[in-house]
Amino acid sequence: MLKENDSVESILVRDFNNNSVDLIKKYQGKSLLVIIYNNQCLGCTGRAIPLAYELQKENKEVQVIGIHTSFNAGQVTESDIKSIFTINELPFPIFLDNGRMVYDQFDSSGTPQWILITKGGKLSRTIFGSQEGAQNRLYYAIEQLKGK
Repeated sequence: MLKENDSVESILVRDFNNNSVDLIKKYQGKSLLVIIYNNQCLGCTGRAIPLAYELQKENKEVQVIGIHTSFNAGQVTESDIKSIFTINELPFPIFLDNGRMVYDQFDSSGTPQWILITKGGKLSRTIFGSQEGAQNRLYYAIEQLKGK
């Protein structure tokens, strides 16, 4: 299990064409705010995804990335992912965590799970939830992340 200040060697996900992508390599040198979510989670689609979009607009120096984790054997498509948005384009990059490998990698408590990673690839913080208390912790964690 990764703890704060541990190096995150890789985060392996799939793109919509089923290609393997290592997010640490792809976004090397950038601070990352990763949201692990599921389309069936109402807190995710109702609060967390809109919040992630706002955070991306307000914090240009932090790259927001969505990771849809699947808890069953069914494959999720790009169309499934886009179905929760009111626009036909994704507000930030979204990847797939088939088999919940990333979810388990960060010992997630549920969805949404927020993962903050420094420019240098170290785990800064993880935060579970999307309600007011979690949102406050997230705002403070982003400010800390921008300073690292």
